[in-house]
Amino acid sequence: MKLLLGVRYSLRLLRKSPAFSVVALVTLTMAIGTNVVVFGVLNAVLLHPLGVRDPESLFQIRHKPWMSGRLLTTSYPAFEDFRQRNTAFSGMAGVYGYSDAALSWSNTVVDVHGDEVTGNYFDLLGVQPEWGRFFHSADERGPGSAPFVVLSDALWRSVFHANRTVVGTTVELNQHPFTVLGVAPAQFHGMERFVWPDYWIPMVNQAQVHGSDYLHSRTSITVTVIGRLKPGVTVEQATENLNAIQTQLAREYPQTDEGQTLRLIHPGLYGDEGEVIRGFLSCVTVLALLVLLASCANLGSLFAARTADRRRELALRVALGSSRSRLVRQLLAEAMVLSLIGGAAGFVCAGLLLGALDRWRPSFGGHLEVSVDAGVYLAGLALTLGSALLFGMVPARQAWHSSPLQMMKGGSADAVHPRRLALRDLLLGAQIAICTLLVAASLVAVRGMLRALHAPLGFQPQGAMLVDVNLSQVEQKEEVALQKRVEMIEAMRSIPGVTAVGTVSRTPINGGMHGAPIFRPGTTEFKLNNAVLAPYVFSMSPGYLDAASIRLLDGRDFSWQDTTTTPYVAIVNETFARKLWGVVPAIGRRFIVRGHLTEVVGVTQDGKYHDMQESPQPVAYLPFLQSGESEGVFVVRSRLAPNEAASALERKLSSVEPNAPISVQSWPDALTGALFPARAATTALGVMGLLGAMLAVTGIFGTAAFSVSRRMKELGIRVALGARKMQVMSAALGLPMALLGAGSALGLLAGIFANRLLVHIVYQANPRDPVVVCGAVLTMALLGVAAFAVPARRVLAIDPSELMREE
Repeated sequence: MKLLLGVRYSLRLLRKSPAFSVVALVTLTMAIGTNVVVFGVLNAVLLHPLGVRDPESLFQIRHKPWMSGRLLTTSYPAFEDFRQRNTAFSGMAGVYGYSDAALSWSNTVVDVHGDEVTGNYFDLLGVQPEWGRFFHSADERGPGSAPFVVLSDALWRSVFHANRTVVGTTVELNQHPFTVLGVAPAQFHGMERFVWPDYWIPMVNQAQVHGSDYLHSRTSITVTVIGRLKPGVTVEQATENLNAIQTQLAREYPQTDEGQTLRLIHPGLYGDEGEVIRGFLSCVTVLALLVLLASCANLGSLFAARTADRRRELALRVALGSSRSRLVRQLLAEAMVLSLIGGAAGFVCAGLLLGALDRWRPSFGGHLEVSVDAGVYLAGLALTLGSALLFGMVPARQAWHSSPLQMMKGGSADAVHPRRLALRDLLLGAQIAICTLLVAASLVAVRGMLRALHAPLGFQPQGAMLVDVNLSQVEQKEEVALQKRVEMIEAMRSIPGVTAVGTVSRTPINGGMHGAPIFRPGTTEFKLNNAVLAPYVFSMSPGYLDAASIRLLDGRDFSWQDTTTTPYVAIVNETFARKLWGVVPAIGRRFIVRGHLTEVVGVTQDGKYHDMQESPQPVAYLPFLQSGESEGVFVVRSRLAPNEAASALERKLSSVEPNAPISVQSWPDALTGALFPARAATTALGVMGLLGAMLAVTGIFGTAAFSVSRRMKELGIRVALGARKMQVMSAALGLPMALLGAGSALGLLAGIFANRLLVHIVYQANPRDPVVVCGAVLTMALLGVAAFAVPARRVLAIDPSELMREE
């Protein structure tokens, strides 16, 4: 009953102070809502287990060097050796996660992406089908022996309209028949949280999709290896076992197996990108908690001022027999009611944002499944109750230590020591320091975003279109497909407004790339240990350098006369030339790659090839017609608008090959995924900075307004005695201004020390950047001017005669 009365009294007080209540509720809604959103994402990415059996015992094998992306581990023959020789794993499976095909069914053709996996894949993961069955190791009896496909739930619903009778029917992948065995559960999407494959097929049938046989090649790195540890086996023991096998394979196959040190990581976060993702989410969580802490400091200061204004009421309650503990309980109840209302509003807003994030399908692919589960509810409740205790203890402590006699006289406990900093002043200083740190962090993120956007890529995506034509639908012979691509290049060049066209095996910054061994001329034993360099290798046609705006520093471009009947040639970048020949000119130099003695005919500028953060890497370009690769991406540079260029390209290519699926997109759109981390960091830290700025304004304004209202009589006497306006202003607002300066300085200093934290979020983070420091100082100064404007006008308008009449 007492609790209900306390709640009713608290609600009545909130209704009597609408301005205070609105400010407090908005502050709590933003702070708690922000933290719930961050925790919801953290829960979905790091805390929620993968939808497989015993995920803690599952590991992915990686090379020792840190690499970004879903890097492939080894060749299929080497994978079989690992699977048969290891003693640490109860099972091993192989995955190729870059499979794509044209799916044909019932007069419908769609481009799909999926995984090619070994027969024991689903058994190893312990997953059960939603409909039908999965394939197993017993279904595999050699290359091409298992033409089966398992559909994802999303593909089954979107293309097959959730028709259960599709199980057992035949579909075509790149014009090859595959029998639909079953449908995977809706929540299952393999071993990566952000990747949702459309299908799974047995790896032994990969040649039917790719048109090439990788199962017998030890040089084709096409398998990512996952394994489940045996009970009682440690990660260290398993790593030693794998590296011992790797050493054996290097001795047995010295020309193909390099014996590179292996390690184990948990799958799910794009391989080693998991470190970056964990660092990013941890940093954002810390900043979100700082927002909550600043909000509590803000509310604590406002509650302290409000309690000071209620000193007569509280003193009368004590005089009438109310105990101090009763007063403390009432003040805590008021804080709890306010926090519960603000927390509920924040949770509703957070739920809407998390739902929108769950439905979001970015243009660069991928999807994060976010759900508001019991853990998110508990986190929201804990944040709400914790916030109430944090800012509620400030007025409770103030009431506990206050003197009833002093309160009845109209003073406060800290009025006896007018020059001593009150608790609310310390809270304001801490709040300003935190808000300055948040503002500085947001400016660091903006600077990082600008650096990422203007980073030298070595190519120019603006004004270029990427065209992907799937010729495997219409042509299986490589030599015919090669000739068809040459025809398409000539056809696209004839489009008005097109200035350059070329094709390349894969565009830069696409991930999943491996180096190819380079040997010096005269090498007879092509062991990997004898390689002098392992650059990225691209196959390209004449015209690609112009289409991509890659500067040719020396030599010539390829020509259509560079074929298998002429001497093999290559174009290398600056880093390749410098690492292999130093300052000696590279033109005319030779090296061996892919078994051919190759002469350098050109040198290009350096660029970014694997990811935005990489250091300069060596690169070799090989002629399209000498490499024999029939697959690739067309790069078309034109003066047309993207929509016009896309329509013109589709019409022209359809006239050359009407039955081939064609996809066209602008190159900047294709790079959206590469720039997403920088954009996400800017958005996250920008929101934190905006919240910090809002909290700083409300905190400074509240303290300044309270200081002026408490000292109106004193200030009026100063004016009556002849004090100048600046002297009166200094007396009224000097302390809040000093707290603004000191708090801002502490916040900037904390930002410098937070560099280790920010580097996990921001591209080339630098809190010492003069632009960031000056921007943070200017921002806090402007916020201070905005917050002090109203209290300052009130001070300047003081009329002693009016004050005397009021008394």
